[in-house]
Amino acid sequence: MDNVRHGSPTLPVFLPGQRRPSVPAADDAVIREDFARYYQQHMPALIRFVMRYGAGPHEAADAAQAAFIEAFRAWHLIHSPAAWLRKVAFRQYLRQAPLPQEELTDDVPDRPAFACPLEGVVLQEEEKRVYAALAKLPMKQRQVMAWHLDGFTTSEIACELDMQPHAVRQNLARARAQLKELLGLTRGGA
Repeated sequence: MDNVRHGSPTLPVFLPGQRRPSVPAADDAVIREDFARYYQQHMPALIRFVMRYGAGPHEAADAAQAAFIEAFRAWHLIHSPAAWLRKVAFRQYLRQAPLPQEELTDDVPDRPAFACPLEGVVLQEEEKRVYAALAKLPMKQRQVMAWHLDGFTTSEIACELDMQPHAVRQNLARARAQLKELLGLTRGGA
């Protein structure tokens, strides 16, 4: 069946009982390569973004990985992957709850068989201090600062977080002032 009507492509037509691909990206090598390249380049930054909310490295890596899994399923539909992934990773982080401890039945392997995304996120001592200070900020200030530190403008942050631009600027100013105080960078504390 021809999938072009009046010069514009349409979605493929599936007959009842016909199997539909569950993940369109899995069937397209170009999309898979684009996704893999984006993952390699942006996974460490996404982990750091979630850590700015107060997540530990492993919690942040789990949330970022879950966001990328969701992104893979809809990669062909996502127009702004940086913003989309940050929203989804933040939601994943909020959904995380402590799981009951399981009893191990086998020995734990010395090293995982795959590359851990945390290898790209090694924090220096000063970064650890900053992340600890960020974790003490109120959630809205932490949220705005996390987006700001990832290079988003105040208007982009306002759009993605459904806030007014002046509210973003105000939260950024308050967060900066409180971070200076927490890190001892005020004139009296330095």
